[in-house]
Amino acid sequence: MYMRMALEEAKKCSPVKSAYNVGAVIVQYDKDTGTERVVSVGHSRELPGNTHAEECALKKIPESTVLGDTAIFTTMEPCSVRVSGLKSCTDRILESGIKRVYYAVKEPPHFVTCNGIEILEKNGVSVHHLFELSKECSLLNSHLD
Repeated sequence: MYMRMALEEAKKCSPVKSAYNVGAVIVQYDKDTGTERVVSVGHSRELPGNTHAEECALKKIPESTVLGDTAIFTTMEPCSVRVSGLKSCTDRILESGIKRVYYAVKEPPHFVTCNGIEILEKNGVSVHHLFELSKECSLLNSHLD
């Protein structure tokens, strides 16, 4: 369900030749009540400044929100390096305290060699590859093939 929401976010991206179309959804879990809620969503280039989906979703979280037990669903592996020199999505996720990352496709090596998954796991984040929508998420970036 949440990866489908991330896919719908990614479809909002304006395609450009030098960037991926990615969507992200941040979900908070309440163990006491057994409920979950969407805290924020984002897509690539949604906010000014060459922004990535994960970055947009994180920036849109109200400041008063305590994340607690939180996961991010993203259509592509979070970047570990930004060619622009901006902070990577991997670093942003680690700083946020998000506990789990779910992604649909690994970042292709078109621009940088990404090792976001490895960095997240080394820092105690649980990372899960969800294959169900991999093909659809890959098609969003076929303009780069």
